[in-house]
Amino acid sequence: MTNKAQPIKIAILAMGGEGGGVLADWIVDMGEANGYVAQTTSVPGVAQRTGATIYYVELYPIAQADADGGRPVLALMPLPGDVDVVLASELMEAGRAVQRGLVTNDRTTLIASTHRVFSIAEKSALGDGRVDSAQLLAHTAKAAKRFIRFDMEKAAEASGSVISAVLFGALAGSGVLPFSRAQFEATIERGGVGVKPSLKAFGAAFARALGGDDGETPPETVAATAAPQPRHPAVRALVERVQHDFPLAAQDFLLEGVRRLIDYQDIAYAGLYIDRVAAAALPGDEDHRLLRETARHLALWMSYEDTARVAALKTRATRFERVRGEARVQPGQVLAINEYMHPRLQEICETLPGGIGRWLMGSRLPKKIVERFTQHGRVIQTSSLRGYLMLRTVAAMKRWRRSTMRYAEENRRIEEWLQRIAATAQRNPELAVELAQCQRLVKGYSDTHERGIRNYDTVMRAVERAGAQLAPATLRELRDAALADEHGHKLQAALVQHALA
Repeated sequence: MTNKAQPIKIAILAMGGEGGGVLADWIVDMGEANGYVAQTTSVPGVAQRTGATIYYVELYPIAQADADGGRPVLALMPLPGDVDVVLASELMEAGRAVQRGLVTNDRTTLIASTHRVFSIAEKSALGDGRVDSAQLLAHTAKAAKRFIRFDMEKAAEASGSVISAVLFGALAGSGVLPFSRAQFEATIERGGVGVKPSLKAFGAAFARALGGDDGETPPETVAATAAPQPRHPAVRALVERVQHDFPLAAQDFLLEGVRRLIDYQDIAYAGLYIDRVAAAALPGDEDHRLLRETARHLALWMSYEDTARVAALKTRATRFERVRGEARVQPGQVLAINEYMHPRLQEICETLPGGIGRWLMGSRLPKKIVERFTQHGRVIQTSSLRGYLMLRTVAAMKRWRRSTMRYAEENRRIEEWLQRIAATAQRNPELAVELAQCQRLVKGYSDTHERGIRNYDTVMRAVERAGAQLAPATLRELRDAALADEHGHKLQAALVQHALA
């Protein structure tokens, strides 16, 4: 007679350091302690996303195996359409499970965290390469028979534990496995490591899943932003100028630009920012969209990334605090942070005062010495006194920023960009908005910045070539093509398509 009994099939998708292996071991231990044959396997998925791993667990009751007269043969890998439970440590991992066919709406209970850890492709995109989380959530919800989701990373942090304990608690609360809460908790206790915080995280997740938490949260009410009240008289004067001279619809962008540029350089530099926005006459801007986009992208361009800026960001106290939090450093533990730095000769010269930088770029022996010293890059430990002081010295060079070659070049491009926006707004405000957004092409530093500038210059030449005949949609297409690949192939194809090559 054919045995129709099937094992319980569980797939776990997690990234390195999230405790996917611990979660799989807990499930196996719980099964074996409560009358089940259990088996687990894991397959690293480095081709999908660095560090992502699929763990697969099958559970089969020993009583059924004895009745069948033998031991069950359990599978080593999940098959599409044949998984009872999928546990995903992050929303993209849940989407990947759906893509692989592991989640089906007639069988699978999907338990996933709604937070995002961006993939390599998302982070390395020249433009905004992020996957739309709302769409990802909607597609995933349609694919599953039951979908339990909430921000499990936040729940883990609140309890001082790790996300694997939260997933284990949500699994228990879902009721999809034939084990009691006491049996789940006994499994954590047998592990003997981090028992108290793990049980706290387990309990919080159990309550959310048991209550049928589908992850939907009520719309947040956005409180009105309180007007800033700076103590420094010069900063207060800038804030009052923004509030008095510009429409309310653009003030948030302008105030954020002021804050950013004071942090980047100084109060006078923020004043230059306001002067530039005020001087950019923008006709035909009834809804103030052009003003907002110009203010936003001007602040981004004026805070371009150079070596002084990178060094300042890498040595901030808030960054050390964030890294310590992400690494979950415990009292008495020592944290070491190693930064890989590979500045080219050009970046070094651009950081120095203009005269010195130009001399170094045109020299022979000094240039060779600097290139030899930097050609392989260096690892600097910013958590050490020596490494920290080294980068703080570089960061302090921002005081010479206005005298550098890089500053002169960036300001030339900014002034040309503002003049082009103002002239275009006279005849086509929509096209002027697209021009303002072309600043997105100019970003980063080193090779990234060089490629961005090359694409920006190519697009601006196309704008000049097309003249008044250029449609806003065409410029948007060219900009998107420039952001689509770092080599510029899609941009060239778009230029040929529109006869602008």
